[in-house]
Amino acid sequence: MMHCMPSGPNHMHDAVCRCREAMSPVSRRGMLAFAGALTGGALLGRPASAASGDYEAMLVNCIDPRFTTNSLQYMTNNGMVERYSHFVFTGGPIGVVHPRFASWHDVFWDNLDITIQLHNIKRLIGLTHRDCGAAKLAFGDAAVATRQSETAAHTEALRAFAAEARRRTSLVVVTGIMDLNGTVDVVS
Repeated sequence: MMHCMPSGPNHMHDAVCRCREAMSPVSRRGMLAFAGALTGGALLGRPASAASGDYEAMLVNCIDPRFTTNSLQYMTNNGMVERYSHFVFTGGPIGVVHPRFASWHDVFWDNLDITIQLHNIKRLIGLTHRDCGAAKLAFGDAAVATRQSETAAHTEALRAFAAEARRRTSLVVVTGIMDLNGTVDVVS
């Protein structure tokens, strides 16, 4: 059985030729997959809408993947499952207020304003974490070299974050430093 091989504009196709599919931007298989996805989506129903509503809080924390699970666990333990929005930012609250990251500050505050409008949140939760690369960039290695100095640097940033949030909003602000094991030391 001989199958055709594309050989130019005058190419002839036999009955089992699939080269048209390969050269087409959307193959028949692709169209069938798309139709199946549409049908499946219709059968599953409409997804939940979070465009607006009453939610409890916004969590802002660092991009460090080591703390993804611990942050979710912290919010779960505090009764926040599906009741908060999440803003992940280099350094978390440190990135929001430290001059090293000044060009990013407006991004966070603009996002928070929209979150307040859309989700009617009542609290802002800001978590930093131990052994943070962004904290080292912001404060310098010496400022985070010991647990005591690291705590002092994070506390200063978290207090600045809370003060700025209170100046801009009427939200209750909760801040803390997450340890590598997931425990959080609240900073007031």
